[in-house]
Amino acid sequence: MGEQDYGLDPKMLTQYALEIKTVHSAGCQVGVVIGGGNIFRGLQGAAQGIDRVQGDYMGMMATLINSIALQAELEKQGVPTQLLSGIEIDPIARKMSRSRAKRNLEKGKVVIIAGGTGNPFFTTDTGAALRAVEIEADILLKGTRVDGVYTADPEKDPTATKFKAITFDEAYQKGFSVMDLTAFALCKENTMPIYVFDMNKIGNLLKVVNGEEIGTIVQ
Repeated sequence: MGEQDYGLDPKMLTQYALEIKTVHSAGCQVGVVIGGGNIFRGLQGAAQGIDRVQGDYMGMMATLINSIALQAELEKQGVPTQLLSGIEIDPIARKMSRSRAKRNLEKGKVVIIAGGTGNPFFTTDTGAALRAVEIEADILLKGTRVDGVYTADPEKDPTATKFKAITFDEAYQKGFSVMDLTAFALCKENTMPIYVFDMNKIGNLLKVVNGEEIGTIVQ
């Protein structure tokens, strides 16, 4: 959304595309999963009286809109892409499969995976965790508004302190909301490390893949 109240901010779209282009140009294989909360959130829809299953599918469509926009911007920046989706929508996106995703990554394309898990009752966090495990990623990078995991919400508590590293068990026991519990459990069970960092600061994505300690690793 950027500074908007709703929808897509072209400036943010370009910024994210350039961040991804930088790490792609450095030789990294990149898979991207984007949420759709700037357009529609299934849980919010359910709270407003929309059937939960229908609301979740609407949320999946929102992730597809964002993914198409990112694909268009990346292609404009000269980055080859492949758009896959948990829900097949011909001719926009092919159905996500592990072999298809890995094949396109090996071809040097940025693979954007939309549509969540393809099923209701699961969040985009869970979709991201699932796809990371499926494609055997080295690490799941969670880009967010804060620069890591803190003892409290740093936007509300100025005394909150940041962790450089924390275990899955510590994060769970302390109740830190790194990702939703389903996504968190999936990563823990499959030993998929999660790196939480501020995606809105220019240059941060490259710093993360270069090993700079700017966020928090959960492993």
